[in-house]
This record gives sequence, structure tokens and C-alpha cells, in this order.
Amino acid sequence: MAPPVPARAVFGNGTAHSRDQHRCLAAAYDPVTLPRLAAAGVAPGWHCLEIGAGGGSIARWLADRVAPGGSVLATDRDIRDLVPGPNLEVAALDVARDPLPEEAYDLVVARLVLQHVPSRDAVLHRLVRALRPGGVLQIDEIDASYEPPLLTPDAATEELYVRFLRAKAAALRAAGGDPHWGRRVPSALRAAGLTAIDVHLNIDVRHAEDPGLGLQSNHTRNLRGRLVEQGMTDEDLDRVRQLMRDPSFRAASSVFYSVQGRRPGKGHR
Repeated sequence: MAPPVPARAVFGNGTAHSRDQHRCLAAAYDPVTLPRLAAAGVAPGWHCLEIGAGGGSIARWLADRVAPGGSVLATDRDIRDLVPGPNLEVAALDVARDPLPEEAYDLVVARLVLQHVPSRDAVLHRLVRALRPGGVLQIDEIDASYEPPLLTPDAATEELYVRFLRAKAAALRAAGGDPHWGRRVPSALRAAGLTAIDVHLNIDVRHAEDPGLGLQSNHTRNLRGRLVEQGMTDEDLDRVRQLMRDPSFRAASSVFYSVQGRRPGKGHR
């Protein structure tokens, strides 16, 4: 029997839209996330927790990296897009409500999750407590306040793209999210008591073959109802998708922050 779909999730799992979204997310952001985890020293014997694992690309990489002797627990509110495997367990978890064990993990990672959680500061403190002394927390988030169009066919399509971005940001805020939270992650990790804060940021150019732009196109369908509530029409969304397929289109990506911190104390491997 399939697990129930959580209520009010901005992005649900177990659909064609969700699987396309996970594919785009992995293609766009794994090249940043995974080298950061490698640089943190993830090694055989580590015990890792991923929050909001989505399609599982990070969890699968970790499961290979921690063998032999290690383990990975991949969690999501809806686990229909996650598959367990060697060294990899899967569990349904609502990080805003469900308890976590304390001092249990060498690594906790969450990518593009906490911006959607209204109680993100309280959750962050719980993630810190789930770390063993000396353990690593990696939070990867975006700041969508800067992602302007750079090359469009005309002023009307430029205005349309900007209107789409504003409608998406408004839809996420209406659901309790903060699409600009990425810039605040470093200070949030320090406020949660972590040390050795390490900040990496990445920005790309979006174009028709870019998976980051593919993610934007996915959102025109995945968030269709929420975008309509913010004033977009189906005709608008069709025109946005057509613009994103234009080989000459260029836009700046959002700023992607990958931030690590360590829980003070000895005991890490």
C-alpha cells in the first residue's frame, strides 16, 4: 500500500511532474552538492541523514561513499520517489513535526528543503542536535531574488518572464516559504551553534539546454494552480514555456548557496 500524500506540500511526489523535477534538480545541482560533500570528508563508516531526499540522487551517492560499515537514511514527507538499497534506508518524515534521534549522525544534509518550512529556524536547531559532536551539517538553498532575463526576443517576453518569476516567488511565500532564504543560511547555521562555517555559492546562465531552466519549465506545470492564483493564465504559462525553448534565450540563474558547519566537540571520525 502506497504511503499517504502529505497535505499542503508545495511539491508533491509520485507524479510525472515530480520525477521530472527530481531529474532536473539532480542535473542542475548535484555537480555542486556532491563535491561539497566529498570535500567534507564523507568516508566509509559514516552514518548520514538526508532530509527531503526527493528522488534520492544525493542519498545514493552517499550510500556508495560510506561503504563499508556506514549507513544512509533518506527521508521525505512522501517517499514514493525513493528506493532503498545497499546501505540506504528510506523513511517517511515530516521534519517540521516528527522527532529525530540526537547525536546519531556524522552528516546531515538538506537541499532545497528548509526554504519551504515555515519553522525552519527551529528545524535547523533539531538538525544540529541530530549530529554527533564534530559532525557536519550541509544546507544547500537558493536565493531567487536575483535571476534576471538577459536575452529575450523583445520587451514583452522579458516582462512575461519577470512576471512569472514574481508569481512563483509569491506562490511560495503564500505557502509559508522564503525563496530568498539562501542568503541567510550562513548566519542561521552560526546562530544554531555550528562552527567552521564554510560558504560556497554558484550562479549559472540559463538557456534552453540548461537543467536549471528545465526546472523552471517544470514549475510552470508543477505549480500551475498556485501560479494561476497569483495572476498567471494558462496562455501566459504556455508563452513562458515557449520562451524557455527559444535557443537565443538567456537568463541568470538564482544564486545557489552550499553551506557547511560543524557541531562543536570531539568524537567525529
